[in-house]
Amino acid sequence: MGDLSREELISLARTQAERIAAQDVRIAELTAANEALAARLARLEHLLSRNSSSPPSKDDDPGRTPPAVRKKRDTPAGTRGKQRGAPGSNLAWSDAPDQRRDRFPEGVCGCGAQLTHARDLGVVDRYQQVEVPLMTATLTQYDQHAVRCGCGTLHTAARPQGAGAGPVGYGPNPQAWAVYLMVVHFIPVQRCVRMLQSLTGATPSPGFVHGMLSRAAALTSEVDKRIRTLITLAYAVCCDETPLRVGPKEPKPGRKKADKYLLVACTQWWTHYQVGDRDLATFTAFVVKDLTASVVVHDRYQNYDSAGLGTLVHQLCCAHLLRDLDGAAEVYPDAVWPKRISDAPRALIHETNVAREQNRPGIDPQVKAKLLYNLHHGVLVGL
Repeated sequence: MGDLSREELISLARTQAERIAAQDVRIAELTAANEALAARLARLEHLLSRNSSSPPSKDDDPGRTPPAVRKKRDTPAGTRGKQRGAPGSNLAWSDAPDQRRDRFPEGVCGCGAQLTHARDLGVVDRYQQVEVPLMTATLTQYDQHAVRCGCGTLHTAARPQGAGAGPVGYGPNPQAWAVYLMVVHFIPVQRCVRMLQSLTGATPSPGFVHGMLSRAAALTSEVDKRIRTLITLAYAVCCDETPLRVGPKEPKPGRKKADKYLLVACTQWWTHYQVGDRDLATFTAFVVKDLTASVVVHDRYQNYDSAGLGTLVHQLCCAHLLRDLDGAAEVYPDAVWPKRISDAPRALIHETNVAREQNRPGIDPQVKAKLLYNLHHGVLVGL
C-alpha cells in the first residue's frame, strides 16, 4: 500500500466503491425476492388453512378469517321488534275454539245484592287464550285377563308393542319425548333426563333414555329403506358429512378422536342418515354409491371421486365455492376476478329461484348467457 501512487490509490478506492454499490444492488434484489417469497408463502398458508371440506358455518372458528360483517338493516335508530316488510307471527283469532266458557261478574253490587242473582244481558266482550295442559306422569295398572273360547281354546291379552318385558315400564309418550329431544333438538342424554323429570315428574334413567335411540331406529328401519330408495330416484341429491359425538368419551387405540361422522343425503322432501367414519367403507355403505343417475352435490371431499362409488355426476357445493372466492378476495385485495366470479353464481342462483317461483322452465337465455360470460371470463382472468 505504501508503494502505491496517489492516482493508483484513487483508482483502487473507486473500484472498491463500485463493488460496494454492486453488492448493495444485489442485496436489495435478494431482499425484494425474499419479501415476495414470504408473501407467497403467507398466501399459500392462508389458502391451506381454509379447509374446503369444512362447512361454511366453521368460518368463525379460532384461527380462521372471520366472515365479512353484514350491514345493519336500513331502519330508524332504536327501532325494535318486527321490521318493515317482515312477515308477522301474531296469534290469529279462531272461529272454532276447542272450548267455550262463559264468564260473569262476581261479588256484591253497591246496593248489597249478590251479582249471581243479576239479570244476564248477554255477551259484551270476548277474548281467546292458548293454553298448554299441565303434564304430570300418571301410573296406570293394566290387569291382563285370560279367556276361554266355547271351543275350549285359551286366549290371554298380549302386551302392546313397546310396553317392556318388566312389570313396570314407560308408555309411548315419554318414549317419544326422549327420542324427539335427543334426535330433533340434539339434547344430551343427561339433560333430556332432567327435562323429563322437571316437565312431567317421571324419573327415567339415562340408560333408558339412551336406549330409545336403538329401539326407535329398529322401528324405523323399513321407513329408512323407503326413504333411501326415494332419494336414489331424485334428480339432485345434496350430501355432507359432519362430526358427531357418539359412544365413549375416550377414543379407541390409534384414533385421535372418539367422534364419528354423520353422513347426510337429502332432497327437498327426504333425508337419509348414515353414522360411521369418514372412510371409503362408510361411503360405500352409504346411499351415495346408488346415485349413479343423480347429480350429487357435495363439498369435494376426496371420497366422492373414488372409483369404488361408481360413476357419479358431480356438482360442487356453491356455498363452499363462494366461501373460497371470498378467501381469494382477502388474499388478493386488489384483484377484480374473485368478486366477478362470485357475483355470477350468486346471480345465477337468484335467477333460478325467480324462475322457479314464476313456474318458468328455466332462466331467460339472454340473462343466462350474460352471467355465464361473466363467470367464464372471470375464471380466465384468475387463471
